[in-house]
Amino acid sequence: MRAIGGIWRWRHNPLRRGTDLVEAWVALSALLLILLAAPVVGSLIGAVAQDSLQQAVREQRQTRHEVTATVVRASGSSPLEADPEAASGREARSRVVADWTAPDGTDRHGTVLAALKAPHHGDHFAIWTDAHGTLVARPLDSATATTHAVLAGFGAALLTAGMVEGGRRLIVWRMVRRRYARWDQAWDRAGPDWGRTGTGS
Repeated sequence: MRAIGGIWRWRHNPLRRGTDLVEAWVALSALLLILLAAPVVGSLIGAVAQDSLQQAVREQRQTRHEVTATVVRASGSSPLEADPEAASGREARSRVVADWTAPDGTDRHGTVLAALKAPHHGDHFAIWTDAHGTLVARPLDSATATTHAVLAGFGAALLTAGMVEGGRRLIVWRMVRRRYARWDQAWDRAGPDWGRTGTGS
């Protein structure tokens, strides 16, 4: 709004310099770009991110399988740990030695994190593996993918607005520098005794 007011104020002002009007137009252009271009860029980036992430969700659902593992014994290496793949990041899990059958039918054995606070021999719990039984992270769910896409779009819109504002500030800074340089030249032409009587000023 200041840009619009600046253009209106300088329109017929006798003290108006050319740079004043240019500065007001630059501010108005930046405002319009922020209001129009930033949301468009954010929407496009968000849509691209959404398509890509949803494709990843579909691929992970096809290649990752939830299987049931059986506790052989608790692992003595560590007590409870936080599961980095859990939604809250605080879900306690125990490290255990377990057996499981891979989707391709092979028997697997190894140390895994189990969603059990006090694991005992024979307890069952779910893990995620690939087709050959190798442990993998749980697949990304659709809602989380959408959240990431929205954040990507919002970030892109903010970045665009920041770049536009940065460009406006750079243009205004260069115009002010040029204005100061012209003032210095005018003072140099006036000479050191511009205000003295009889110097022709």
